[in-house]
Amino acid sequence: MEEKIIRYKHPNGEITVLWRPKKCIHSAVCINTLPRVYDPGDRPWVKPEHASTQELIKQIDRCPSGALQYELHEG
Repeated sequence: MEEKIIRYKHPNGEITVLWRPKKCIHSAVCINTLPRVYDPGDRPWVKPEHASTQELIKQIDRCPSGALQYELHEG
């Protein structure tokens, strides 16, 4: 069975946030680090437009489960 990956594209076109729900251990590092981006009570719960590319990279690199990852785009 293929793993489910949800993509949240940043409007700046530089980065896409990837979320793998089955890998998430709900450590809340994302929510505590960037609460304007990650709000589990809202839909969509990830709003990358509320942070810069560098802020997102820094936070995603701290995700302990690897459930959050990113793709960088040239341009």
